[in-house]
Amino acid sequence: MSGFAVTQLHDIPPRDGWIAIRDHFGIGAFGVNAWLGDEAGIVISEHTETWSGHEELYVVVEGHATFTVGGEEIDAPAGTLVFVGDPEMRRSAVEKEAGTTVLSVGAQPGHAFEVTPLEDAWEENQEAMKLYREEQYGEAADVVRKALESHPESARLYYNLACFESRAGADVATVAEHLARAIQLYPRFAEFAREDADFEPVLNDPGSLRALGGTA
Repeated sequence: MSGFAVTQLHDIPPRDGWIAIRDHFGIGAFGVNAWLGDEAGIVISEHTETWSGHEELYVVVEGHATFTVGGEEIDAPAGTLVFVGDPEMRRSAVEKEAGTTVLSVGAQPGHAFEVTPLEDAWEENQEAMKLYREEQYGEAADVVRKALESHPESARLYYNLACFESRAGADVATVAEHLARAIQLYPRFAEFAREDADFEPVLNDPGSLRALGGTA
């Protein structure tokens, strides 16, 4: 073990629109990945980091992007750095040139870094997410149920199962049960779920909220 490693960014196989830099190097001190534009040109989906508490630095390493941070639009050609220190601030980015790649680095100030379940069981989730994007929600749920047989403690799989079931029109109690299990395995999913439109039926149901411990 030499104590260092070198690779080219695009030598790391992409995972469904992102490049898993942190996992590739086994980095344990901070989160770092790269993001590629999807079919709609979205590089960074609109989100906050309220659930994680992370500060995030984005670096446009290839191409040309347009960021929107806190409602303000930012032109971001290659070499631009965008730092979002407020976890509650909404941010997103779209590509202005095909092939745009954005590096992101994040961690919570004053806390030891923790790998989130969003990186967990990614291979099993690939087929399911493809079906989800095609709005085949029931089929996506079936894929995840099968994956849970070999990954019974995967918070991400339970979370996605709840998402897919909710979109497929499953009864609220079933969706709430699987979301509650995801939250039990990874409590920060409670905050994440608040912003997830997939769960609107669940988060508007008083009985489900009790089962989730008052998630919303």
